[in-house]
Amino acid sequence: MTVREILHVGNPLLRERSREVTRQELAAPPMQQLIDDLIDTMHAANGAGIAAPQVGELVRIATIEVNRNPRYPYKPPIPLTVVVNPVIEPLDDELVEVNEGCLSVPNMRGNVYRHVNVRVRYWDRHGNEHDEVKRGLTAGTFQHECDHLDGLLFLDRVHDTRTLTTWEQFERFHRAAFVERITEFVARVGS
Repeated sequence: MTVREILHVGNPLLRERSREVTRQELAAPPMQQLIDDLIDTMHAANGAGIAAPQVGELVRIATIEVNRNPRYPYKPPIPLTVVVNPVIEPLDDELVEVNEGCLSVPNMRGNVYRHVNVRVRYWDRHGNEHDEVKRGLTAGTFQHECDHLDGLLFLDRVHDTRTLTTWEQFERFHRAAFVERITEFVARVGS
């Protein structure tokens, strides 16, 4: 198990666009080790996902998984997914306001708008092509991780800075209302 250091906001690597990976690179042991490290790091931090730039690697790879995550008990399950060279395309104009945090922005949360329905095309860790539709909070999780690959943080998408809060204050003042609203949303649209 290799848990890597997670870079925090202010590190210039988090603001650079990552490069695409070739199939030959993907198959090589160093890239497969990076994927294993991302999975270990995501699990150790209780994250719903993590992207390679967050551990200092500027390649278009991210891992996503939600499985009874204590930080996000309202998120529907997402099986462990490795996305390589992902491309996200909104399917319509429907947006949902969600309260997001990030492993690279410790102890901070804020409201952002995410597309509710997206098409995601990517390779898995073996270079197999996937073309899938993601909906609801799952779509938001994919968008969040793919933003990292373009040098964006959720802070760049916060539409009203008055929604920024620490985890402690979110728990104290905002969590109950957010969880109630987002639970109704998940029931309406599914994942």
